Amino acid sequence: MNKLMNQTIILASNSPRRRQLLSLMVDSFRVQPSDVDETFLPQETPQEYVLRVAEEKARAIGGRVNGEFVIIAADTTVMDGDEILGKPANAEEAEQTLRRLRNRTHQVLTGLVVFRPADGYMASELVVTDVPMRNYSDQEIEQYIATGDPFDKAGAYAIQNEDFHPVSDLDGCFANVMGFPVCHLMLLLKQFGIVVSKECPLECQKTLAYACPIFQVVLAKND
Repeated sequence: MNKLMNQTIILASNSPRRRQLLSLMVDSFRVQPSDVDETFLPQETPQEYVLRVAEEKARAIGGRVNGEFVIIAADTTVMDGDEILGKPANAEEAEQTLRRLRNRTHQVLTGLVVFRPADGYMASELVVTDVPMRNYSDQEIEQYIATGDPFDKAGAYAIQNEDFHPVSDLDGCFANVMGFPVCHLMLLLKQFGIVVSKECPLECQKTLAYACPIFQVVLAKND
């Protein structure tokens, strides 16, 4: 796949999943995590929250660099109803969250921001995916928690975990549930003159072992 990068890109995240997915899109980029206060504000909706935090991450990095840089920042959260489900603090919280989500559909929200500090230009998008959880057993919950995987994950799970396999019959963006909606980012980058190969969505599906049913619809928004 031919990848083209027209400007120096900074990824404002240390997430290995985001690094993996961005590497499908551009030849090289810098990783510079931002450290911002991610406290949920009073009267703030989950949708407003993820977009605000992503923007603050991008601006925090933008204030530290000089030159022609394009900064990519994202914030992802799990929402059940109108409630944000963060990372569990301990095994008890992880168990409560996984029991709560079991055999039900919730939403994963990602606020995606691309920012060019040199001229202040910023583009953003909110991406929402419905996530149907399968009816996993109590024993599976215990075994999954014992691996330690839930503790750094919003909602206490990783969709890509092959052993636990928490999600059934997803018909939305798998990459968004991982925290980095590739096709939506492609469209945002295009606004900055960064053209990503049309093969990228296929590479994403190959990498994630997921036949995405919506990528053509997403990319058609720009036609």
